[in-house]
Amino acid sequence: MSKLFDFQNSLKDNHIPLTFVHNPQTIGYLTGFYSNPHERLLMLVLQDNEQPLLILPALDLEQAKQCTKNITLLPHLDSDNAWELLANALHHPQTTAALDKDYMSVSVFEKLQQALPNVTFSIDCSPIIEQIKYIKTEDELALMREAGKTADLAIQFAARAFDTKKSEMEIVAEIEYSLKKVGVSQMSFDTMVLRQPNAANPHGTPGTDTLQWNEFVLLDLGTIHNGYASDMTRTLFFGDTMSSRQKELYDLVLLAHHTARDQFRIGMKASELDKIARDIITNAGYGEYFTHRLGHGIGPSVHEFPSISSASDVALIEGMCFSIEPGIYLPNDIGIRIEDCFIVTKNGLESLTHSSYNPDYTTFL
Repeated sequence: MSKLFDFQNSLKDNHIPLTFVHNPQTIGYLTGFYSNPHERLLMLVLQDNEQPLLILPALDLEQAKQCTKNITLLPHLDSDNAWELLANALHHPQTTAALDKDYMSVSVFEKLQQALPNVTFSIDCSPIIEQIKYIKTEDELALMREAGKTADLAIQFAARAFDTKKSEMEIVAEIEYSLKKVGVSQMSFDTMVLRQPNAANPHGTPGTDTLQWNEFVLLDLGTIHNGYASDMTRTLFFGDTMSSRQKELYDLVLLAHHTARDQFRIGMKASELDKIARDIITNAGYGEYFTHRLGHGIGPSVHEFPSISSASDVALIEGMCFSIEPGIYLPNDIGIRIEDCFIVTKNGLESLTHSSYNPDYTTFL
């Protein structure tokens, strides 16, 4: 049973007669056609008792033909008024419609309103999409396992590139070049390589700082494999003499990661899992320096439902996939994070990545 079929059935169950999906990643997930339309219009339209309609740039038409079936394709040229073409293709009496409000911009929404003045856009279909996405099929899990393998490979490429003459950005370039040589065409997000003080910003940007001996280097990276993402973080020690303080902080984050992983139980709330890791760091006196949620869902998107946070009461059930990524960030001093993404199985958590937790960078050479 296809994801698009599941989505259509959910729309019927919720009595939603007309739906517009604008997120290219969601369109790819539902139809098999992945594309970045840039400023051009790409939109999937679902109407009661009619075949799905996909309006797309004409330059992508041949690719879409190869990737989709049982979908009406409506191509538009750059010289066309795409919104007028869309309006003319729809049967749109006065009705209510759903949008993917988590993604659609105000400007696109206003153009849609102008094109379809008799339609009332009062429903958000984003939660329905989330519900379909959060339980993975065996086929999806197989793709995610493959993405995890290339993330593990990326950590090896990173460690091999470590050099006090190289900047963070140069290491990023070497990682991504090495991955492309083995057939990985896309990262799931901007690769992070951050030397110890720069890693104190959890989402820091690699710059021109060169690596320094006897410092940690935080590596946060992921790849895309056939539309599915991986995401992992390792904090490696580049040196030969770790200080007692460096070891204390690293071991604490590792303990929080492993304890959350090992104490997970099917059906527990996301907030309960977050608390397991957070309490370890808090009780050691570093709670204020663990500044983000414990994790996030992953699948076609690198960040998706569920959120593993203190505010989430979502039950974690078989088939879900999410990250566990505790961290400690002391401003302008040191940042350490350890992350893996996991599948919830009937026997507990299965990790999608398998890189060593030994921080010694020579482990990966």
